[in-house]
Amino acid sequence: MTRQRKARILTLILMSAALGFILFKNSGRQAADLIPSTSPKPDPTPQDAVYAMLDAARDGNLSAYLASFTGQMETALRQSIAEQGETAFARYLKDSNSSIKGIAINEPQTLTDREVKLRVEYVFQDRNEIQFFYLEKQAKDWKIARLDSAERVKTLIPYGTPVQ
Repeated sequence: MTRQRKARILTLILMSAALGFILFKNSGRQAADLIPSTSPKPDPTPQDAVYAMLDAARDGNLSAYLASFTGQMETALRQSIAEQGETAFARYLKDSNSSIKGIAINEPQTLTDREVKLRVEYVFQDRNEIQFFYLEKQAKDWKIARLDSAERVKTLIPYGTPVQ
């Protein structure tokens, strides 16, 4: 074998090895994504509970919406659904959340070892509203136990105003 032929064969072997290594790394990464993680998931936060409730309301998903509440709030909501009917209540949830442009949730204020208070600000096209949520920890989940009335906040520049 000539020296030039040996160099070509060695180059082909090295290139094949490099390609094989790259393919192995990429397939390993994809395979690792398919294997469930053994690390425990972090406990849900009070903010997660509010976002889940808002997502369920926007989608009109009554079961997920009701699962976000506890106590008298849950009982009152179930009664409203029974009176209005599931379809009408789901439509009401979708309609009432369709005009929300954004949400801002402050850090929870601890009231007791099982209860927190959250300040939630809704951003609408023409106004902002602030509402306080009171959540209770039940097992590992946070549930909305009660709400204060929403208060309108004066905005200096309405949402969507073009920058000049």
